[in-house]
Amino acid sequence: MNDLIAAALMLLGAFFVLVSALGAVRMPDLFMRMHAATKAGTLGAGLVLAAALFVFGTTAVTTKAVLVFLFLLLTAPVGAHVLGRAAYFDGVPLWDRTEVDALQGKYDVEEATTPAPVSAPPGPGDHPHEPDGPGS
Repeated sequence: MNDLIAAALMLLGAFFVLVSALGAVRMPDLFMRMHAATKAGTLGAGLVLAAALFVFGTTAVTTKAVLVFLFLLLTAPVGAHVLGRAAYFDGVPLWDRTEVDALQGKYDVEEATTPAPVSAPPGPGDHPHEPDGPGS
């Protein structure tokens, strides 16, 4: 019975990983591609890890599978959010059929992308405890 459950979980996980890969290739813009890759990919990997639990059933495998799944669950959405936010501020275009840009007007993109002014590095004599240069 455990083998049948493991096989079903493995097939379902493989299906979601396939959907994730297809979404990453076929979606029209970066933001939709990242959504497909992170959501379906995390679910697919979680189902494959659950299948491993049913096949092996040891404490070591269970601990590792749960930790890997928690790591994926915590890092994949956060990473996608950070990359999506950076891409949005960098001006990556949305799909031309996108109807609502929920972030438009929420942030001043010019200020967010303009680097802070860089001051010149200190030269000789700028520090009171240093000599003015060689030979002084």
